[in-house]
Formats: sequence, structure tokens, C-alpha cells
Amino acid sequence: MITDELLSIEPQELQFPFELKKQISCSLQLRNKSDNYVAFKVKTTNPKKYCVRPNTGVVLPRLSCDVIVTMQAQKEMPLDMQCKDKFLLQSVITSPGATAKDITPEMFNKEAGHAVEECKLRVVYVAPAGPPSPVREESEEGSSPRASVSDNGNFSTSEQSAVSRSNVQRPQPEDNSPEAKALISKLTEEKNSAVQQNRQLQKELELLRHHSSRSRGGIPFIYTILVALVGIILGYLMKRT
Repeated sequence: MITDELLSIEPQELQFPFELKKQISCSLQLRNKSDNYVAFKVKTTNPKKYCVRPNTGVVLPRLSCDVIVTMQAQKEMPLDMQCKDKFLLQSVITSPGATAKDITPEMFNKEAGHAVEECKLRVVYVAPAGPPSPVREESEEGSSPRASVSDNGNFSTSEQSAVSRSNVQRPQPEDNSPEAKALISKLTEEKNSAVQQNRQLQKELELLRHHSSRSRGGIPFIYTILVALVGIILGYLMKRT
């Protein structure tokens, strides 16, 4: 926004997102609209509260300069988020090639006949942005329904109905047919017979081991094969059941 002949200042007010116990900064952009070297100086009604960098400087012709204003951490919340602090930015034409070291307080003295332009800036506190509000999730059309739990940890009535329907619609395996019963009975008998034969073979094997230990001989190879074969048959029958 253009306000004066020498410098345009943006923005025209200092906005601080106020937060307790936290330093907050905002920036000003000074643009030199003239073909002259322009010196500037920034003043405030509350110098202990703010830090301005740089508070004085020179803006070259048709160029810009940024000024950072930092508000010190505050311990109390302002009443109604209102602030009465003000800033004053003064600007004056200076000699070509001048730098910040060449700036003196006398340059901004109107009584001495210097053409000093002034721009007043007010301070505005802005409430900090709060956390985003939670978005309620709703099941979309065509999506699977989501189960939810009420405050007391129980499912709602509609959800109980849905669960009941799913239980009713789920097909139950049909294993009450006569063929299935006959097959199960036959396999059970074969399993019991194999278990008895295995026990008998184990007894005979123990007896053979006992006799072999006395005679210092080994177990006949045929009995070992026979025991292994019976174990394979028994395992096969148990898998079928």
C-alpha cells in the first residue's frame, strides 16, 4: 500500500498472533519509490517490549528493505486482545552512497528544516489458530459398515441386528449325513485297531531289546522295518480322521 512519496510500507499495521510466554515476530517491507537514497528510522511507544532489526537504515533507489519487529514473551493475556502500542517510521532523503553508519538523529529533526516523512503503524493482536476440529467419519455408500461401541461398552441395537443376521446367513457344514457317519465310524475302528497293534509291537520290541541286551546282540532288522511300517500306517489313518 502506497502512503508516502519516499517509502511505501507494507503492511500498514503490525499483526502478532498472540501466545503467552512466546516471542512473536512480524515483518515490514520498505520500498523506495524515488531515485534518491532514503534513510529511515523506526520508533515505538513501548521500546522495552519490542526489538526492531534494523531500527535505522538506508534504502537504495527503487529497491526494498525488510524490517523485523519482535515482541518479547508476555506473561499475561491482554484485555479483550487489544493493544495500544504504536510505531512511527520516519524517512528522509540522504546523500548518495550513504550507509546506516552515516545516519544521525539530527537527520530526522523537523525543526532543523529537514523534510521528514512519517508513517504511524498500530499493533494488532491476532488470536492463534486453534487445533482443527475432529471430523466425524461416516461410512460411504458401498463401503462395509463399521462396528461401533456405545459408551457402556455394548454394541448398539442396529449393530446387534447386523451381527445376528450375519450369524443366521452363515451356512453351517452338513456333516449329519449317513455316509459321513459311516465313514467316521470306519475310520475310528481302523484307528483303534492300529493303536492296539502298535502297543503290541512296542511290547514285543521291548521284550526283544531285553533279550538282546542279555545276549549282547542287536534287534533283528525285520522287526525294525515292521515297526516303522506300522508307524507310517498309523500316522496315515490318524490324518484321515
